[in-house]
Amino acid sequence: MRKPATLAIAVGFLLAVLLPAPTAGVAGSAPSPGYTVLQMNLCLSGAAGCFARTAYPAVIDEATAQVVAQDAEAVTLNEACSGDVETLARRTGYRMRFSAVLSGGARVPCVRPGGRGVYGIAVLTKAAVRSAHDGAFEVHAGAEERRWLCVTTGRRTTVCSAHLDTRGSAVARVFNDAECRQLKAVLARYDEAGVTVFGGDVNRRDPCAPGTMWTRDDAAATQLPGIQHVYGSRSLGPPAARVAAATYTDHDFLSASMPLEARTTRG
Repeated sequence: MRKPATLAIAVGFLLAVLLPAPTAGVAGSAPSPGYTVLQMNLCLSGAAGCFARTAYPAVIDEATAQVVAQDAEAVTLNEACSGDVETLARRTGYRMRFSAVLSGGARVPCVRPGGRGVYGIAVLTKAAVRSAHDGAFEVHAGAEERRWLCVTTGRRTTVCSAHLDTRGSAVARVFNDAECRQLKAVLARYDEAGVTVFGGDVNRRDPCAPGTMWTRDDAAATQLPGIQHVYGSRSLGPPAARVAAATYTDHDFLSASMPLEARTTRG
């Protein structure tokens, strides 16, 4: 009477040995991790008209809470101060790279209060930084130059940011268009070499992304809608964009999240 049970056990053991184990990605397996990039313009110079509403340091507290809540892999920052970026990095545990913006050929100290370093743009990343490069756009309106910054991480992903001139006049639009073309060329070079994402205040509704990258903007924002953009390599995606209201700065927060199962590394 025990032979059928013994035979069933033996067959089950044989099947377990011969059949391949389940592979990752089948139904019921854990979902693939995601990648989120968060763009923030924080109006931190102390000299701009929007600074009063920052209720400094409330703007830094709000930005910190946003980074933690979104758990972003990368954060791009415009109108930032080097000391405040260091504070954000320390509070969140992210790595930072900063690029100082010059005005009249000199660095611009942040004021009201002072002691916060100099004015510029920055990138924060969870992953370790392998390299970073930055540069000024070839043309810019007025004394304040405009810059781009690109940071490549240990995940072989490059995160870029830039803050372009406004478009308040016909002359200013010419400069903004020229900066946009140069930014598109910079992003095209990085995207050709590997997976690339971008976040920045481009002060325009038309994107500055090469055709190899998808684009999202903050058109749903209640403050200055449509001029903050996030771009990404098409091997990342499809992205879901989100706008979060900001209390202490004059731009809302823009993020884009995407799955990594389609992600490929080039170069």
